[in-house]
Amino acid sequence: MDIKSQMIETGKYLKNNKLAWGTSGNLSARLDEGYMQITASGTIMEDLTEHDFVEINVESGKVIGTKRASKETPFHLGIYQNRPDINVVLHSSPLYTTLFSCSEERIPSNLFIETMYYLERIAYVDYHHPGTQQLADAITEKSKEANIIIMKNHGVVVFDTSFAEAKMRLETLELACEMLIKAKSAGIELNGLPQKVVMEFLEESKYKPRQRIEHVNK
Repeated sequence: MDIKSQMIETGKYLKNNKLAWGTSGNLSARLDEGYMQITASGTIMEDLTEHDFVEINVESGKVIGTKRASKETPFHLGIYQNRPDINVVLHSSPLYTTLFSCSEERIPSNLFIETMYYLERIAYVDYHHPGTQQLADAITEKSKEANIIIMKNHGVVVFDTSFAEAKMRLETLELACEMLIKAKSAGIELNGLPQKVVMEFLEESKYKPRQRIEHVNK
């Protein structure tokens, strides 16, 4: 499946699984030859077509063609510039994750197998208006240490090696947030695993090799 088809499929998947809604999200993919492809401004995730994408030079930020790219393009560029291991970026505002973004609560990774693996590195950035350079700079800096960035009072950015892994990471995050909220409302106290057990799982289990962060020193 080519990149555009993967992006179209991902947009539908996010909407159908309540991980995105309306025009509230955007997604991009790294292309060969130093370019990325991102959703155009104002596109609806579930209705993406092959004409709803814009190609951009990752280093210069130069747009190919006349179509207007998503206003969040600056932070997508920043992630690709600093993380050569990253091939896809998803931004959305799922219900439970966004609820957490509007609070001071932090999301633990020591709850179950998938959270230990996919939520190992979560970073948080303060609120900045969408599309601003301040938001792009904050996300770019935090992308050097995380694979998930919670944007206060806004939503989340998830980035990974493939759309399959990025979707799994986002789904795991939303599920964990929903579980935490429902447990709290039901008065159920969750027992997280000890840090020693978490590290043993990440380094020694046969689930998947622990993910390492590769970034560009600038």
